[in-house]
Amino acid sequence: MTDDIARRDTGFLDTTRTFYDTIAEDYSAHFRTVLDGAPLDRALMGAFAELVGPEGRVADLGCGPGRVTAHLASLGLRVFGVDLSASMVEIARRENPGLRFEQGSMLELDLPDGALAGAVSWYSSIHTPWDRLPDLFAELRRVLAPGGHLLLAFQVGDEPFRPERPFGHRVALDFQRRRPEPMAELLEAAGFTVLSRTVRVQEEDTSTKVPQACLIARR
Repeated sequence: MTDDIARRDTGFLDTTRTFYDTIAEDYSAHFRTVLDGAPLDRALMGAFAELVGPEGRVADLGCGPGRVTAHLASLGLRVFGVDLSASMVEIARRENPGLRFEQGSMLELDLPDGALAGAVSWYSSIHTPWDRLPDLFAELRRVLAPGGHLLLAFQVGDEPFRPERPFGHRVALDFQRRRPEPMAELLEAAGFTVLSRTVRVQEEDTSTKVPQACLIARR
């Protein structure tokens, strides 16, 4: 992370941290079984795990309460979680005592260059402003070894979603929805090769109220 990037506005990080610190326990309870009814998500994670292999280290970035981290570990990956929210990290450690979780920012990871075989950003880039995504993807490329893989998921759309009083709390945060094509272009500009683009379509009678995109890319 260069000094000029570090000096740029990071107010959105404080807003994001406060939001998730406030709703952490409710969020964890609400999404406790989120992967149970998501066979396509689990399939994509399985493909990612095969691409990475069992030997390399993997970071689940923006891990929240650790649901995805635990699932990736069950697939045989040497995975640890990182989250901006101290409250989320506390829950993840409490509920997954055999796994490692750290507090930190995806924009400035406490990792040496090329330390990881894989990185996961499962709906965790959605609070990063568009003009900071190149910084984020440059940081992810930095910590991935050559040939390392990135799994990136986000909701599809053109306008942000802002929940009103989530779980009854007086906090607010924009959830950015983006298109797969420009996201892939940003990854390629950062030095990634995009291997896969998938979009899960909107289903009104399920939890998929808007399309969901997933990109798999290689450094």
